[in-house]
Amino acid sequence: MPTEESIAIVGLGKMGANLARHALDLGIRVAGHTLGTPPPDLMVAGFTHAARLTALRDALSPPRKVFLYVPAGPAVDDVLNRLADVLEPNDIVADGGNSYWGDSIRRHARMAERGIGFVDLGTSGGIEGARDGACFMAGGERGAVAALEPVLRALAVKDGYVHAGPPGAGHFTKLVHNGIEFGMLEAIGEGMGLLKAYQEKLPIADILRCWNHGSVIRSWLIDLMARGYREDGGMDSVPSFVEDTGEVNWLVADALRMEVPIPAIAGSVNQLFASRDNRRDWARAIAVMRHGFGGHPFGPDEAIARERREGRVGEIARGGHKAR
Repeated sequence: MPTEESIAIVGLGKMGANLARHALDLGIRVAGHTLGTPPPDLMVAGFTHAARLTALRDALSPPRKVFLYVPAGPAVDDVLNRLADVLEPNDIVADGGNSYWGDSIRRHARMAERGIGFVDLGTSGGIEGARDGACFMAGGERGAVAALEPVLRALAVKDGYVHAGPPGAGHFTKLVHNGIEFGMLEAIGEGMGLLKAYQEKLPIADILRCWNHGSVIRSWLIDLMARGYREDGGMDSVPSFVEDTGEVNWLVADALRMEVPIPAIAGSVNQLFASRDNRRDWARAIAVMRHGFGGHPFGPDEAIARERREGRVGEIARGGHKAR
């Protein structure tokens, strides 16, 4: 990675702020723009706060690399429209949020008209990954992606970066990832329900610890389940209402259009809906794990519900189907 590498981050929530911290630790110069005031520790670490997007432009040398970590939906289009007015040709914008891949294809075309590169950057690993090493799935034209690769490889865990394909492929890959995640969460949650339903009281915390040492299902999610179970003294105090931002709903719609069966993923989405009407241990378990990897709230959250309603701006994309 070049020693004088510099980036900008728009949106300093949990993900954006932790990526900024990680980049600063690596010696990357970071400027940023956000609603409100940046976290004080970023300022101490050398972060450059741009109160306006024009100041963000002036803080970086061209070609500029700007990362967006704002909620999916109209907010992305609003920021892109404003950036298009202040950035210059050959600058690059990467949307690291959970935008719909069809929206990303349209956004790529719109930014290309201004000569600005656009990369749809699926980002996984949760808030811990953003701080210590994320997993990136990039979609976009080769030149724009290649310009970002030094920074992405530096911010990623070892082998945690892939150029997934042309515009839209990064966010599509992340969407499939999220669908798999939902299926895994549901399976673990159902297993927790079975453990609790056994005729005798089981040492569930010890069982989870054991599972994560050599078993076939050992994983970060099992570790999060074990950690949350220990810290909360079980799950009885955790609300069974599981909130989500709606991305996997888009994947189910895509799969129906592509005629690709995804019964486990679709079933996991249906179970999230069911959690909002009933108190179930599997739902509490999923809530514990989602809180562990993403800081997702326990119970209903209006901001997340709004993102579920508004996150996909355009219609379901018509591409992506191959005749078999």
